[in-house]
Amino acid sequence: MTATLNAARRAADLDALAGGEPLDVVVIGGGITGAGIALDAASRGLRVALVEKHDLAFGTSRWSSKLVHGGLRYLATGNVGIARRSSIERGILMRHNAPHLVHAMPQLVPLLPSTNHAKRAMVRAGFLAGDALRVLAGTPSSILPRSRRISAAHALELAPTVRRDGLAGGLLAYDGQLIDDARLVVAVARTAAQHGARILTYVAASEATRTSARLTDQRTGESFDVAAGAVINAAGVWAGEIDESLRLRPSRGTHLVFDASTFGNPTAALTIPIPGELNRFVFAMPEQLGRIYLGITDEDAPGPIPDTPEPSAGEVSFLLDTVNTALQTSLTTADVVGAYAGLRPLVDTGEGNTADVSRDHAVVESPSGVISIIGGKLTEYRYMAEDILDRAIRLRGLKAADCRTRNLPLIGAPANPGPAAGPGAGLPRSLVERYGAEAPTVLAAATCARPTEPVVEGIDVSRAEFEYAVTHECALSADDILDRRTRIGLVPRDRERVAAIAEEFLVV
Repeated sequence: MTATLNAARRAADLDALAGGEPLDVVVIGGGITGAGIALDAASRGLRVALVEKHDLAFGTSRWSSKLVHGGLRYLATGNVGIARRSSIERGILMRHNAPHLVHAMPQLVPLLPSTNHAKRAMVRAGFLAGDALRVLAGTPSSILPRSRRISAAHALELAPTVRRDGLAGGLLAYDGQLIDDARLVVAVARTAAQHGARILTYVAASEATRTSARLTDQRTGESFDVAAGAVINAAGVWAGEIDESLRLRPSRGTHLVFDASTFGNPTAALTIPIPGELNRFVFAMPEQLGRIYLGITDEDAPGPIPDTPEPSAGEVSFLLDTVNTALQTSLTTADVVGAYAGLRPLVDTGEGNTADVSRDHAVVESPSGVISIIGGKLTEYRYMAEDILDRAIRLRGLKAADCRTRNLPLIGAPANPGPAAGPGAGLPRSLVERYGAEAPTVLAAATCARPTEPVVEGIDVSRAEFEYAVTHECALSADDILDRRTRIGLVPRDRERVAAIAEEFLVV
């Protein structure tokens, strides 16, 4: 099978399922967890279909900090299990699964007068513990360098807008950074398709039971039933819509978006301790398209689950107030060019602040027989998929091979470049960062005019990438292209400039 996902393959997959094709597993939810489960199942030889009522990475999976955390904050709270697993999974992504999408990100904690000696000692001890976790996980320092103290001059080179008065240098550590979380989801889903999974976006699931579900094509309104050996609910914060017995406690995390020039085009993530908190920080992270993402918050979000959460005014103020403690010149809301918020699908323990609720996941079998996975974190998606598949195979008596995903390269990794399409030398850096070894294919497959030109001046996304999103990555709308295959849509003014161009690539 190929990793190509498009409208034609979607139609063929829908026809096959509507025609009664037998399935071992139906996965409900097209975020990172659902995509990971589909890949795990398909690579074990199971017949699997993933259905998502919107687009891939439509929900929480596109609203993260774009970090593959080593689990340091969980070590600080005594949750050694999550910290160790996170470090291991980070290493797997950086070394085997997605070395083209996950890179070492320098994190700078400036040593300012507001950071007292006790806090400095705690941060340094935490970074040393992170180094130990990295070693225990088997990730070499050539991939993730050791932490160290640096001079004030070096700190200003990395983050030019840091407050200078009283700056006594900085503490520098490294963690994993995704070029983009939505791109990771798409890569996982396409790799699952490469192994035979049927990936169906804009298909809603309802009336799920132990061995069946009702599927509705959101584009045509047509419905049909499918049967499977196991039905797995990986709908994230919407999991309760599939199984009403589940109890979730959504937590909102907000980020602000800035032009990188506002922060002096930094090359490290400015990392500022939150006053009064032991193990929480605000990060100003350099990102693709010349942007900085500033986050993150952790706020209770009770009530109905919106398709697109909105940042609150209080969260915006909190992020600006916190980052301004470390800046030479204060930022205001006028400097903010975009913002986004996502909801974490936390397991409801009924106690404490959401920041203190465990990020561990839970696998639950409901009275209806649906097997659900709730909680968890992006970094551990592969481990979570392995856990729930092992459980489903045992509970439902499915015949499957052992898990293969620890060493399975995603599409675009050096070991999985897709069809040969010519040399990769001379390609734009931004294209290689987003597509890895598949970058030559993006240009070779283009049939549009001026494929290497930017979609609009000042945005380093090529016209070929817009076309590839439609022909190979299952983008079915302009929103799919702008909000998930690329992240142009995070800045409203940029979105307005390219919306009509995106529509042009959808004309059949």
